[in-house]
Amino acid sequence: MKQPLIELKAVSKAFQASDGTPRTVLEGVDFHLNEREIVALLGRSGSGKSTLLRIIAGLVGADRGSVTYRGQPIHGPVGGVAMVFQSFALFPWLTVQQNVELGLEAQGVATAERARLANAALELIGLAGFGGALPRELSGGMRQRVGIARALVMNPEVLLMDEAFSALDVLTGETLRDDMLELWEEHRITTRSILVVSHNIEETVMMADRILILSSDPGRVRSELRIDLPRPRNADSAEVRALIDEVYALMTQRPEVAAAAGAPPAVELGYRLPDADIARMESVLELIAAEPFDGQADLPHLAEETELPDEVLFPIYEALGLLGFAQVIEGDIRLTRQGRNYVTARQARRQDLFARQCRNRVALIGYILDSLHLEPAGVLERSVLERLEDHMDAEEAERVLKVAIEWGRYAELYEYDFHTRRLTLAKVATPES
Repeated sequence: MKQPLIELKAVSKAFQASDGTPRTVLEGVDFHLNEREIVALLGRSGSGKSTLLRIIAGLVGADRGSVTYRGQPIHGPVGGVAMVFQSFALFPWLTVQQNVELGLEAQGVATAERARLANAALELIGLAGFGGALPRELSGGMRQRVGIARALVMNPEVLLMDEAFSALDVLTGETLRDDMLELWEEHRITTRSILVVSHNIEETVMMADRILILSSDPGRVRSELRIDLPRPRNADSAEVRALIDEVYALMTQRPEVAAAAGAPPAVELGYRLPDADIARMESVLELIAAEPFDGQADLPHLAEETELPDEVLFPIYEALGLLGFAQVIEGDIRLTRQGRNYVTARQARRQDLFARQCRNRVALIGYILDSLHLEPAGVLERSVLERLEDHMDAEEAERVLKVAIEWGRYAELYEYDFHTRRLTLAKVATPES
């Protein structure tokens, strides 16, 4: 059996939070990347996908475990590995050709040879004739092509793509993805393996030979799916749709909740509440309740109907589950009795139902209410944030508190003054009897 191009064994990585405490991003990750395969990484926020790519690229080091390229330990950037970023990462004052030549210049390649290689890369990626343009003259799709050309000009054996298509509109992203796959299938690039980080489930099924799903906080490989379908793949074929359903089911598995034997999911104060906008939650509930779903929807079908990306929808699914308005089971989402009641209720009744579910099922909101009732003046300042920082870094604590504030305000459980950063009991709120 051939040696993998990239291999990680028991890799862990932690970063120091702003308050000085370590936050573990990856823990015990085992991973390998073989020749002539495309592997996709999926995972929710906090799963460490981008950190894993940067470790492989040699941009950051692992704290524990081993990381090798062709059997040799990775210490710093690796010549055979190149990376394409989501944000294009182009220097705006340099021309397209100068941006593409940057890596070659850093390696000391002669001027004439740099120009020849850059021109060849631009022609390969469909940008012949744009070498003298500045990035601001190009569309988003063309700027990302420049980023890909800058990576390919280094003739990498391993190409790392960190959500390379997510900043583009759907049509542009699909076109660029298909062009990359065509170059790969026709062996027109020297790249021997591609590792893709994505939020888009359909994209990963269309591209990958293997899909790895990472758990969150910390990131670990929890599922692997092999795909044997030849490329190019038909997105509307029964085989591809079945694979998309399977990945949705894997992504929505919640083993930590199942272990709680039916207890409310957010029973711990340190639970990282999902970034879910209330208006969007309501829209999704109403869509599921209406025809053709009638209370139960296939997640891929629902994604098509909402026209929202997976990275927006998954926090909504999680929030609806936390609040008891819906259940996600094996790639389907089903309204609960509370969810059906919510959809049919008038606005004031909706807020009452939302308040009840928040009090009963979200530990952080219950903690805020209990603390406010215990405070003689009914006012909280930093104490909630400080408690959260016992469980997570300061930036994440701020984010989670912001979600709890939004949900509590909508439920009219408490109020928040942005300027004084004070939480106070809402005038309409009364203690639980």
